[in-house]
Amino acid sequence: MSEITIREIAKRCGVGVSTVSRAINDHSDINPETKKRIMEVIRETGYIPNNSARNLKRTDAKCIGVLVKGITNPFFTPVIEKIEQETDKKGYALVLRHVEAYENEVDVALELEKEKRLRGIIFLGGSSKHSAEKMKQLNVPVIFATIGSDISEELSRNSYSTVSVDDAVESRKMVDYLIKLGHRKIAILTEGNDEPSVVKLRFEGYLDALKSNGIERDDSLIQYVDKRIYTMKNGYQATKSLIESGADFTALFCISDVLAIGALRAFADSGIRVPEDVSVAGFDGQEISEFSVPRLTTLRQPLDDISEETIRLIFDLIEEKRGHKHLIFPGELIVAESTRKL
Repeated sequence: MSEITIREIAKRCGVGVSTVSRAINDHSDINPETKKRIMEVIRETGYIPNNSARNLKRTDAKCIGVLVKGITNPFFTPVIEKIEQETDKKGYALVLRHVEAYENEVDVALELEKEKRLRGIIFLGGSSKHSAEKMKQLNVPVIFATIGSDISEELSRNSYSTVSVDDAVESRKMVDYLIKLGHRKIAILTEGNDEPSVVKLRFEGYLDALKSNGIERDDSLIQYVDKRIYTMKNGYQATKSLIESGADFTALFCISDVLAIGALRAFADSGIRVPEDVSVAGFDGQEISEFSVPRLTTLRQPLDDISEETIRLIFDLIEEKRGHKHLIFPGELIVAESTRKL
């Protein structure tokens, strides 16, 4: 009798080969009844998955997973480059995974961990709140870099690490600066989503600054980008919509430098001078802000410090040299040419 193959198992069960593979590997995304039928056929036929060599290779693999939400944002590029350099020095491979806007990054991490037998996972961008139940299923050290928050209200902070700035505090710092320049009608480009995230923290910082300075919230000055992707095009389109709305403002705060660069072009195309007619401020301190016309006033994140501490921490956790940490670095207000005193 010829050896039973995975294709034969799939044929007998009336399913695809990938479904049989998921049943064998105990994936969660398979119907329980389908899985039960597949496992019964496997027992009846005596089929033995030919994966011993594969598993040996995966067990010995030294991989760090980096999940990036918002990979189109150049803000993450220097962080990824630094992590890649350091993982290479340690003899590890970097597994980079782009997480789409509609995907849950922890769900993606769970699948990636099973597939690649990761030694550690680093999240860049994305939500600042996650299910404790799902987080507990991750069996390797986890660091949320550029995301500083209580990731789960039900999960001990000793279960994961965070390395970031305090986005709400730094956002408030920027808006306070604009207010000190005499601006009281300050518009904002932000994301129209209630999901806990870095962006939401920055928006809260904006609102806190207004409130603490006795300025009432004006919803006509809150402009949401169309997509949960930060591009110069989105910044341009959102700013054009703000201008066309007829809203009265003297300053615009953008929750990302990428959006701010798009805003600068929108103002130029509309015949509005920066900073003579309107001041523009960004957030992140990306290199592009130094070369825009005019140079962009922004809140610079210390990416070198964040990157270095993230990679040092992930290897310390893997090697069990220390426990989880929650590190917050101060941002730096960079005053350039795009803002002026009224």
